[in-house]
Amino acid sequence: MMEQQQASEDAVMTRIGQAVMLLHGGDREEARNRFGELWTEICEAGDALHRCTLAHYMADTQDDPGDELAWDLRALTAADGLDKSGDGPARSKDSPAVRAFYPSLHLNLAADYAKLQRPDAARLHLDRARDAADVLGEDGCGHGVRAGIDRLERRLRGR
Repeated sequence: MMEQQQASEDAVMTRIGQAVMLLHGGDREEARNRFGELWTEICEAGDALHRCTLAHYMADTQDDPGDELAWDLRALTAADGLDKSGDGPARSKDSPAVRAFYPSLHLNLAADYAKLQRPDAARLHLDRARDAADVLGEDGCGHGVRAGIDRLERRLRGR
């Protein structure tokens, strides 16, 4: 029974990954459609890591900044709920894999608030992104998030 559940969870992450590939390939509409189907399947009560990952990428498919913010807030809420999901230490907010989500989650929220002309909220989340960035690796993703933090910080300062 545990193997079936694990295979099912892997299938969800595979489907999320396939939609992410569509998104990165430039097909935002199809990615949005697939993310929407997955969201309907896993629902608000589904696996917190799946919801976090899915909402994090679904935000990037939105045309309206308010909708993007709503999805980014769902991603943060799901990440914050990982401790309550009962999925063990690998899915705890304190696990390195989950902690590595937070800089990007907060950076996205800061960018959303900046788009919505809410600089105080943008700065709050930008500070949280910077504070959480120490867990990022020295890889392309880590460098990209750090660079995004720096760019948004300069933009908020008006430079």
